[in-house]
Amino acid sequence: MKKKAITAKKLVQKLARAAKKNARRMAGVAKKNAKSAGKKIKKLWREKKITKTHLAKSAAVLLFCVLLIVEHFQTQKIKEQEEAIRPLKEKIGQMLMVGFRGVEIGDDSCIAKNIKDLNLGGVILFDYDAPSKSRPRNIVDYEQTKKLVADLKSRANNEPLLVAVDAEGGLINRLKPSMGFAEIDSAQDLGKQDGSVALEEYWTLAKQLAGLGFNVNFAPVVDININPENPVIGGLERSYSDDPRTVADYARAFVAAHKSFGIITSLKHFPGHGSSDTDSHLGLTNVTQSYQEQELEPYQRLIKDSAADSVMTAHIINKNIDPDYPATLSPKFIQEILRQNLEFGGVVFTDDMQMGAIVENYGFEDAIVRAINAGCDILIFSNNGAEYDDSIARRARDIILNAVKDGLIPESRIHESHARILALKSKIK
Repeated sequence: MKKKAITAKKLVQKLARAAKKNARRMAGVAKKNAKSAGKKIKKLWREKKITKTHLAKSAAVLLFCVLLIVEHFQTQKIKEQEEAIRPLKEKIGQMLMVGFRGVEIGDDSCIAKNIKDLNLGGVILFDYDAPSKSRPRNIVDYEQTKKLVADLKSRANNEPLLVAVDAEGGLINRLKPSMGFAEIDSAQDLGKQDGSVALEEYWTLAKQLAGLGFNVNFAPVVDININPENPVIGGLERSYSDDPRTVADYARAFVAAHKSFGIITSLKHFPGHGSSDTDSHLGLTNVTQSYQEQELEPYQRLIKDSAADSVMTAHIINKNIDPDYPATLSPKFIQEILRQNLEFGGVVFTDDMQMGAIVENYGFEDAIVRAINAGCDILIFSNNGAEYDDSIARRARDIILNAVKDGLIPESRIHESHARILALKSKIK
Protein backbone atom coordinates (compact mmCIF):
# COMPACT_ATOMS: atom_id res chain seq x y z
CA MET A 1 0.00 0.00 0.00
CA LYS A 2 2.80 2.40 0.87
CA LYS A 3 4.51 1.79 -2.48
CA LYS A 4 1.31 2.60 -4.39
CA ALA A 5 0.82 5.80 -2.44
CA ILE A 6 4.33 6.98 -3.28
CA THR A 7 3.91 6.06 -6.94
CA ALA A 8 0.59 7.88 -7.12
CA LYS A 9 2.10 10.98 -5.55
CA LYS A 10 4.97 10.97 -8.05
CA LEU A 11 2.51 10.47 -10.91
CA VAL A 12 0.45 13.47 -9.78
CA GLN A 13 3.58 15.59 -9.51
CA LYS A 14 4.69 14.46 -12.98
CA LEU A 15 1.29 15.27 -14.49
CA ALA A 16 1.30 18.68 -12.79
CA ARG A 17 4.76 19.46 -14.22
CA ALA A 18 3.67 18.30 -17.67
CA ALA A 19 0.50 20.43 -17.51
CA LYS A 20 2.50 23.47 -16.43
CA LYS A 21 5.05 22.87 -19.21
CA ASN A 22 2.29 22.47 -21.80
CA ALA A 23 0.56 25.67 -20.65
CA ARG A 24 3.87 27.53 -20.89
CA ARG A 25 4.46 26.07 -24.38
CA MET A 26 0.98 27.12 -25.55
CA ALA A 27 1.55 30.63 -24.25
CA GLY A 28 4.88 30.71 -26.07
CA VAL A 29 3.26 29.59 -29.31
CA ALA A 30 0.55 32.23 -28.95
CA LYS A 31 3.18 34.88 -28.29
CA LYS A 32 5.24 33.78 -31.32
CA ASN A 33 2.19 33.69 -33.59
CA ALA A 34 1.10 37.12 -32.41
CA LYS A 35 4.55 38.55 -33.16
CA SER A 36 4.63 36.90 -36.59
CA ALA A 37 1.13 38.08 -37.43
CA GLY A 38 2.04 41.62 -36.41
CA LYS A 39 5.02 41.69 -38.81
CA LYS A 40 2.95 40.27 -41.66
CA ILE A 41 0.19 42.83 -41.17
CA LYS A 42 2.71 45.70 -41.24
CA LYS A 43 4.25 44.39 -44.49
CA LEU A 44 0.88 43.98 -46.22
CA TRP A 45 -0.19 47.45 -45.09
CA ARG A 46 2.97 49.02 -46.53
CA GLU A 47 2.42 47.19 -49.84
CA LYS A 48 -1.27 48.29 -49.82
CA LYS A 49 -2.39 44.66 -50.15
CA ILE A 50 -4.66 44.85 -47.11
CA THR A 51 -7.90 46.75 -46.59
CA LYS A 52 -9.17 48.42 -43.41
CA THR A 53 -11.62 45.57 -42.96
CA HIS A 54 -8.80 43.02 -43.17
CA LEU A 55 -6.79 45.16 -40.79
CA ALA A 56 -9.63 45.26 -38.23
CA LYS A 57 -10.03 41.48 -38.38
CA SER A 58 -6.30 40.94 -38.04
CA ALA A 59 -6.16 43.37 -35.12
CA ALA A 60 -8.95 41.45 -33.42
CA VAL A 61 -7.03 38.19 -33.85
CA LEU A 62 -3.87 39.86 -32.54
CA LEU A 63 -5.73 41.25 -29.52
CA PHE A 64 -7.18 37.82 -28.81
CA CYS A 65 -3.67 36.31 -28.79
CA VAL A 66 -2.44 39.02 -26.45
CA LEU A 67 -5.36 38.43 -24.08
CA LEU A 68 -4.59 34.71 -24.05
CA ILE A 69 -1.01 35.46 -23.07
CA VAL A 70 -2.07 37.88 -20.31
CA GLU A 71 -4.69 35.43 -18.98
CA HIS A 72 -2.15 32.62 -18.86
CA PHE A 73 0.38 34.55 -16.82
CA GLN A 74 -2.33 35.96 -14.52
CA THR A 75 -3.63 32.44 -13.88
CA GLN A 76 -0.11 31.21 -13.20
CA LYS A 77 0.50 34.08 -10.78
CA ILE A 78 -2.72 33.36 -8.86
CA LYS A 79 -1.85 29.65 -8.64
CA GLU A 80 1.63 30.43 -7.37
CA GLN A 81 0.23 32.83 -4.76
CA GLU A 82 -2.30 30.22 -3.62
CA GLU A 83 0.42 27.57 -3.31
CA ALA A 84 2.62 29.94 -1.32
CA ILE A 85 -0.13 30.80 1.15
CA ARG A 86 -1.58 27.28 1.54
CA PRO A 87 0.72 26.26 4.44
CA LEU A 88 -0.35 29.41 6.31
CA LYS A 89 -4.03 28.67 5.70
CA GLU A 90 -3.59 25.15 7.01
CA LYS A 91 -1.85 26.39 10.15
CA ILE A 92 -4.64 28.90 10.78
CA GLY A 93 -7.20 26.12 10.40
CA GLN A 94 -5.48 24.26 13.24
CA MET A 95 -6.15 27.26 15.48
CA LEU A 96 -9.93 26.86 15.22
CA MET A 97 -12.33 24.63 17.16
CA VAL A 98 -16.02 24.77 16.26
CA GLY A 99 -19.35 23.37 17.31
CA PHE A 100 -21.88 21.99 14.84
CA ARG A 101 -25.31 20.41 14.57
CA GLY A 102 -25.86 16.75 13.86
CA VAL A 103 -25.85 13.35 15.55
CA GLU A 104 -24.23 11.86 12.46
CA ILE A 105 -22.20 13.19 9.54
CA GLY A 106 -21.72 12.32 5.88
CA ASP A 107 -19.38 13.52 3.14
CA ASP A 108 -21.78 16.35 2.26
CA SER A 109 -22.26 17.66 5.80
CA CYS A 110 -20.87 21.13 6.48
CA ILE A 111 -18.65 20.07 9.37
CA ALA A 112 -17.09 17.24 7.32
CA LYS A 113 -16.24 19.70 4.54
CA ASN A 114 -14.85 22.24 7.02
CA ILE A 115 -12.59 19.67 8.67
CA LYS A 116 -11.14 18.73 5.29
CA ASP A 117 -11.16 22.06 3.43
CA LEU A 118 -10.11 24.30 6.32
CA ASN A 119 -7.87 21.78 8.09
CA LEU A 120 -9.77 22.43 11.32
CA GLY A 121 -7.89 21.83 14.54
CA GLY A 122 -10.88 20.55 16.48
CA VAL A 123 -14.59 20.25 17.14
CA ILE A 124 -16.64 20.39 20.33
CA LEU A 125 -19.75 18.32 21.04
CA PHE A 126 -22.88 19.21 23.02
CA ASP A 127 -26.01 17.43 24.15
CA TYR A 128 -28.24 20.53 23.95
CA ASP A 129 -28.72 22.99 21.08
CA ALA A 130 -29.13 26.43 22.69
CA PRO A 131 -30.17 28.42 19.56
CA SER A 132 -33.17 26.14 18.92
CA LYS A 133 -33.62 25.26 22.61
CA SER A 134 -33.86 21.58 21.73
CA ARG A 135 -32.21 18.16 21.98
CA PRO A 136 -30.35 16.31 20.66
CA ARG A 137 -27.50 18.41 19.36
CA ASN A 138 -24.69 15.85 18.92
CA ILE A 139 -25.00 13.34 21.76
CA VAL A 140 -27.76 10.72 22.06
CA ASP A 141 -26.23 7.59 23.58
CA TYR A 142 -22.95 5.69 23.84
CA GLU A 143 -22.87 3.87 20.48
CA GLN A 144 -24.14 6.84 18.48
CA THR A 145 -21.59 9.18 20.09
CA LYS A 146 -18.75 6.71 19.56
CA LYS A 147 -19.57 6.43 15.85
CA LEU A 148 -19.92 10.21 15.45
CA VAL A 149 -16.52 10.83 17.07
CA ALA A 150 -14.88 8.19 14.87
CA ASP A 151 -16.46 9.64 11.72
CA LEU A 152 -15.28 13.13 12.65
CA LYS A 153 -11.71 11.94 13.24
CA SER A 154 -11.64 10.11 9.91
CA ARG A 155 -12.11 13.44 8.08
CA ALA A 156 -8.87 14.95 9.41
CA ASN A 157 -6.10 15.66 6.90
CA ASN A 158 -2.61 15.56 8.37
CA GLU A 159 -2.76 16.28 12.10
CA PRO A 160 -5.23 14.40 14.33
CA LEU A 161 -8.53 16.16 15.04
CA LEU A 162 -9.20 17.34 18.59
CA VAL A 163 -12.67 16.14 19.61
CA ALA A 164 -13.67 17.91 22.80
CA VAL A 165 -16.44 17.85 25.37
CA ASP A 166 -17.23 19.54 28.69
CA ALA A 167 -17.38 16.68 31.18
CA GLU A 168 -16.62 18.13 34.60
CA GLY A 169 -19.12 16.05 36.54
CA GLY A 170 -22.21 17.18 38.43
CA LEU A 171 -24.35 19.70 36.57
CA ILE A 172 -21.77 20.43 33.88
CA ASN A 173 -21.58 17.18 31.98
CA ARG A 174 -22.69 16.75 28.35
CA LEU A 175 -22.70 12.97 28.89
CA LYS A 176 -25.84 12.60 30.99
CA PRO A 177 -26.61 9.47 33.06
CA SER A 178 -30.09 9.55 31.47
CA MET A 179 -28.36 8.80 28.14
CA GLY A 180 -26.60 5.78 29.60
CA PHE A 181 -23.35 7.45 30.65
CA ALA A 182 -21.61 7.19 34.02
CA GLU A 183 -22.76 9.51 36.79
CA ILE A 184 -19.91 11.67 38.06
CA ASP A 185 -20.20 13.79 41.20
CA SER A 186 -19.67 17.55 41.12
CA ALA A 187 -16.34 19.10 42.09
CA GLN A 188 -17.96 20.55 45.20
CA ASP A 189 -19.16 17.11 46.37
CA LEU A 190 -15.87 15.38 45.61
CA GLY A 191 -13.90 18.15 47.32
CA LYS A 192 -15.56 17.13 50.58
CA GLN A 193 -14.52 13.49 50.22
CA ASP A 194 -11.24 11.62 50.37
CA GLY A 195 -8.97 12.15 47.37
CA SER A 196 -9.08 8.43 46.52
CA VAL A 197 -12.83 8.74 45.86
CA ALA A 198 -12.23 11.56 43.40
CA LEU A 199 -9.46 9.63 41.66
CA GLU A 200 -11.73 6.59 41.27
CA GLU A 201 -14.57 8.66 39.79
CA TYR A 202 -12.25 10.50 37.43
CA TRP A 203 -10.72 7.21 36.33
CA THR A 204 -14.24 6.05 35.40
CA LEU A 205 -14.88 9.31 33.55
CA ALA A 206 -11.60 9.22 31.63
CA LYS A 207 -12.06 5.57 30.67
CA GLN A 208 -15.52 6.36 29.34
CA LEU A 209 -14.26 9.32 27.30
CA ALA A 210 -11.43 7.22 25.84
CA GLY A 211 -13.89 4.49 24.90
CA LEU A 212 -16.02 7.05 23.07
CA GLY A 213 -12.98 8.42 21.26
CA PHE A 214 -12.82 11.88 22.83
CA ASN A 215 -9.30 13.24 23.22
CA VAL A 216 -10.01 16.56 25.00
CA ASN A 217 -11.99 17.22 28.17
CA PHE A 218 -12.40 20.91 29.02
CA ALA A 219 -11.85 20.47 32.73
CA PRO A 220 -10.90 20.59 35.57
CA VAL A 221 -12.26 23.86 36.94
CA VAL A 222 -9.54 25.35 39.17
CA ASP A 223 -11.55 28.41 40.21
CA ILE A 224 -11.47 28.98 43.97
CA ASN A 225 -14.88 29.14 45.63
CA ILE A 226 -14.47 32.69 46.91
CA ASN A 227 -18.09 33.60 46.22
CA PRO A 228 -20.38 30.60 46.92
CA GLU A 229 -23.27 32.51 45.33
CA ASN A 230 -21.37 32.93 42.07
CA PRO A 231 -23.99 32.05 39.41
CA VAL A 232 -21.57 30.30 37.07
CA ILE A 233 -19.07 28.64 39.49
CA GLY A 234 -20.02 28.29 43.16
CA GLY A 235 -23.75 28.29 42.45
CA LEU A 236 -23.30 25.35 40.07
CA GLU A 237 -21.02 23.37 42.43
CA ARG A 238 -18.08 23.60 40.00
CA SER A 239 -15.38 24.51 42.53
CA TYR A 240 -13.60 22.01 44.78
CA SER A 241 -12.97 24.39 47.64
CA ASP A 242 -12.26 27.90 48.89
CA ASP A 243 -8.70 26.73 49.61
CA PRO A 244 -6.29 26.99 46.63
CA ARG A 245 -4.15 24.04 47.78
CA THR A 246 -7.20 21.77 47.96
CA VAL A 247 -8.34 22.93 44.52
CA ALA A 248 -4.92 22.10 43.08
CA ASP A 249 -4.83 18.65 44.74
CA TYR A 250 -8.21 17.51 43.37
CA ALA A 251 -7.48 19.02 39.96
CA ARG A 252 -4.23 17.05 39.92
CA ALA A 253 -6.20 13.83 40.45
CA PHE A 254 -8.48 14.78 37.56
CA VAL A 255 -5.52 15.42 35.23
CA ALA A 256 -3.71 12.23 36.28
CA ALA A 257 -6.70 10.01 35.54
CA HIS A 258 -7.19 11.53 32.10
CA LYS A 259 -3.47 11.40 31.30
CA SER A 260 -3.56 7.65 31.88
CA PHE A 261 -5.95 7.36 28.93
CA GLY A 262 -4.18 9.88 26.70
CA ILE A 263 -6.88 12.52 27.09
CA ILE A 264 -5.93 16.20 27.13
CA THR A 265 -7.28 18.33 29.97
CA SER A 266 -7.57 22.10 30.30
CA LEU A 267 -7.30 24.15 33.49
CA LYS A 268 -10.04 26.78 33.57
CA HIS A 269 -11.01 29.62 33.82
CA PHE A 270 -7.76 31.63 33.82
CA PRO A 271 -6.98 33.83 35.73
CA GLY A 272 -9.85 32.84 38.05
CA HIS A 273 -13.65 33.12 37.88
CA GLY A 274 -14.42 32.14 41.47
CA SER A 275 -14.92 35.62 42.89
CA SER A 276 -17.29 36.89 40.20
CA ASP A 277 -20.95 37.65 40.77
CA THR A 278 -22.12 37.58 37.13
CA ASP A 279 -22.08 35.07 34.25
CA SER A 280 -19.68 35.77 31.36
CA HIS A 281 -21.98 33.75 29.09
CA LEU A 282 -24.39 36.66 29.34
CA GLY A 283 -22.08 39.68 29.47
CA LEU A 284 -18.69 41.03 30.46
CA THR A 285 -17.82 40.01 34.03
CA ASN A 286 -15.96 42.61 36.08
CA VAL A 287 -13.86 41.24 38.96
CA THR A 288 -11.86 44.40 39.62
CA GLN A 289 -13.13 44.71 43.20
CA SER A 290 -13.46 41.01 44.06
CA TYR A 291 -10.43 39.32 42.49
CA GLN A 292 -7.81 37.88 44.87
CA GLU A 293 -4.18 37.04 44.16
CA GLN A 294 -4.64 33.52 45.56
CA GLU A 295 -6.77 32.66 42.53
CA LEU A 296 -3.53 32.14 40.58
CA GLU A 297 -2.15 29.63 43.06
CA PRO A 298 -3.75 26.47 41.56
CA TYR A 299 -2.30 27.40 38.16
CA GLN A 300 1.09 28.03 39.70
CA ARG A 301 1.13 24.67 41.49
CA LEU A 302 -0.16 22.60 38.57
CA ILE A 303 2.07 24.23 35.96
CA LYS A 304 5.08 23.66 38.21
CA ASP A 305 4.11 19.97 38.56
CA SER A 306 3.69 19.53 34.77
CA ALA A 307 -0.03 18.91 35.34
CA ALA A 308 -1.24 21.51 32.86
CA ASP A 309 -1.80 20.16 29.33
CA SER A 310 -3.54 23.38 28.37
CA VAL A 311 -5.25 26.41 29.88
CA MET A 312 -8.61 27.99 29.03
CA THR A 313 -9.09 31.73 29.44
CA ALA A 314 -11.98 33.53 31.10
CA HIS A 315 -13.88 36.48 29.65
CA ILE A 316 -13.44 38.47 32.86
CA ILE A 317 -12.06 41.97 33.19
CA ASN A 318 -9.87 43.20 36.02
CA LYS A 319 -9.17 46.89 35.49
CA ASN A 320 -6.34 46.81 38.00
CA ILE A 321 -4.42 44.65 35.50
CA ASP A 322 -5.91 45.67 32.14
CA PRO A 323 -8.36 48.59 32.15
CA ASP A 324 -9.62 47.89 28.63
CA TYR A 325 -9.80 44.19 27.84
CA PRO A 326 -10.86 40.88 29.42
CA ALA A 327 -8.25 38.18 29.97
CA THR A 328 -9.00 36.42 26.67
CA LEU A 329 -8.06 39.55 24.71
CA SER A 330 -5.30 40.82 26.99
CA PRO A 331 -1.53 40.34 26.47
CA LYS A 332 -1.06 41.47 30.09
CA PHE A 333 -2.93 38.42 31.34
CA ILE A 334 -1.75 35.82 28.84
CA GLN A 335 1.72 36.92 27.76
CA GLU A 336 2.88 38.53 31.00
CA ILE A 337 1.11 36.67 33.81
CA LEU A 338 0.50 33.22 32.33
CA ARG A 339 3.48 32.76 30.02
CA GLN A 340 6.17 34.91 31.67
CA ASN A 341 5.33 34.90 35.38
CA LEU A 342 3.82 31.40 35.64
CA GLU A 343 6.09 30.04 32.88
CA PHE A 344 3.36 28.21 30.99
CA GLY A 345 4.48 27.25 27.50
CA GLY A 346 1.55 25.13 26.36
CA VAL A 347 -1.64 25.72 24.38
CA VAL A 348 -4.06 28.41 25.49
CA PHE A 349 -7.70 27.87 24.52
CA THR A 350 -10.14 30.75 24.55
CA ASP A 351 -13.46 30.19 26.21
CA ASP A 352 -16.28 30.37 23.67
CA MET A 353 -15.73 33.44 21.49
CA GLN A 354 -19.50 33.70 20.99
CA MET A 355 -20.32 34.33 24.65
CA GLY A 356 -22.10 37.53 25.56
CA ALA A 357 -18.98 38.94 27.22
CA ILE A 358 -17.29 39.06 23.81
CA VAL A 359 -20.03 39.52 21.20
CA GLU A 360 -21.80 42.30 23.07
CA ASN A 361 -18.68 44.36 23.72
CA TYR A 362 -16.21 43.69 20.90
CA GLY A 363 -16.56 43.28 17.16
CA PHE A 364 -16.22 39.76 15.75
CA GLU A 365 -13.11 40.59 13.73
CA ASP A 366 -11.51 42.77 16.41
CA ALA A 367 -12.00 40.08 19.09
CA ILE A 368 -10.37 37.40 16.93
CA VAL A 369 -7.34 39.55 16.12
CA ARG A 370 -6.92 40.63 19.75
CA ALA A 371 -7.24 37.08 21.10
CA ILE A 372 -4.44 35.84 18.85
CA ASN A 373 -2.21 38.82 19.54
CA ALA A 374 -2.86 38.36 23.26
CA GLY A 375 -1.37 34.86 23.00
CA CYS A 376 -4.34 32.50 22.54
CA ASP A 377 -3.56 29.46 20.39
CA ILE A 378 -6.95 27.84 19.70
CA LEU A 379 -10.14 29.90 19.41
CA ILE A 380 -13.39 28.14 20.27
CA PHE A 381 -16.60 28.95 18.41
CA SER A 382 -19.24 26.75 20.02
CA ASN A 383 -22.00 27.80 17.61
CA ASN A 384 -24.23 27.16 20.59
CA GLY A 385 -25.18 30.61 21.83
CA ALA A 386 -27.80 33.04 20.61
CA GLU A 387 -27.55 31.93 16.97
CA TYR A 388 -26.09 29.25 14.73
CA ASP A 389 -23.79 29.98 11.79
CA ASP A 390 -22.56 27.21 9.46
CA SER A 391 -19.98 29.60 7.98
CA ILE A 392 -18.40 30.59 11.31
CA ALA A 393 -15.20 28.55 10.78
CA ARG A 394 -14.53 29.87 7.28
CA ARG A 395 -15.29 33.43 8.35
CA ALA A 396 -12.87 33.16 11.26
CA ARG A 397 -10.17 31.59 9.07
CA ASP A 398 -10.48 34.36 6.47
CA ILE A 399 -10.37 37.09 9.11
CA ILE A 400 -7.14 35.70 10.54
CA LEU A 401 -5.59 35.21 7.10
CA ASN A 402 -6.45 38.76 6.01
CA ALA A 403 -5.19 40.15 9.31
CA VAL A 404 -1.83 38.48 8.70
CA LYS A 405 -1.72 39.85 5.14
CA ASP A 406 -2.56 43.35 6.43
CA GLY A 407 0.06 43.20 9.18
CA LEU A 408 -2.48 43.21 12.03
CA ILE A 409 -1.27 39.80 13.23
CA PRO A 410 2.44 38.92 12.90
CA GLU A 411 2.87 35.74 10.85
CA SER A 412 5.21 34.53 13.58
CA ARG A 413 2.22 34.30 15.95
CA ILE A 414 0.60 31.73 13.66
CA HIS A 415 3.79 29.66 13.56
CA GLU A 416 4.15 29.84 17.36
CA SER A 417 0.60 28.62 17.95
CA HIS A 418 0.93 25.88 15.35
CA ALA A 419 4.07 24.54 17.02
CA ARG A 420 2.32 24.46 20.40
CA ILE A 421 -0.74 22.73 18.90
CA LEU A 422 1.39 20.01 17.30
CA ALA A 423 3.19 19.48 20.62
CA LEU A 424 -0.19 19.14 22.38
CA LYS A 425 -1.51 16.69 19.80
CA SER A 426 1.55 14.51 20.25
CA LYS A 427 0.18 13.65 23.71
CA ILE A 428 -2.94 12.03 22.27
CA LYS A 429 -3.01 8.23 22.42
